[in-house]
Amino acid sequence: MMGETKTCFRFFSIMDYEKEADFLREMHKKGWKFVKVSLLGFYEFEACEPEDVVYQLDYNPDGVKHQNEYLQMFKDCGWEYLQDFAGYSYFRKPVSEMDGDESIFCDDESRLDMATRVIRGKVIPLLVVFCCCIVPQFLMNTIHYRDEDAVQNMLAILLGAVFVLYLVVFIQFGIKYYQFKKKIGR
Repeated sequence: MMGETKTCFRFFSIMDYEKEADFLREMHKKGWKFVKVSLLGFYEFEACEPEDVVYQLDYNPDGVKHQNEYLQMFKDCGWEYLQDFAGYSYFRKPVSEMDGDESIFCDDESRLDMATRVIRGKVIPLLVVFCCCIVPQFLMNTIHYRDEDAVQNMLAILLGAVFVLYLVVFIQFGIKYYQFKKKIGR
């Protein structure tokens, strides 16, 4: 059993960090310890004794700039650093070592601060790409659409799919961010 590994594919959007942490916790309870995530959603696990372990993700570009101090802060609180991926830092801590309901976020304000960092670091750059590249290309291919041009038709379909995907990501993020702000009364 020990030394055995497995890889799972899961997709989590940029605001699904809590769902991602819950997924990692459930896998650990089933005897699969998180090793790393790579590419877009390929999670590697190693067989282990089933244990209740809390996983937490933090998005903090300043933490990467001052990585030693950033990681030491979490280590001092008993959190094990696992890796950085796509701007997120991954941490874990066994429930048996916790005093009650511990989190790397001390309150809802710090969670909102992280969501705001995600907006600045991920959503705004995506929005720029969307407005400067995807929308103009989509409009050009839609306006100049010709039935007989198979390549252009495929490109129009592809751009349409990317356009819809970006819209879904922005709408999903916007709704979750708005709901969270409303929940904490801001």
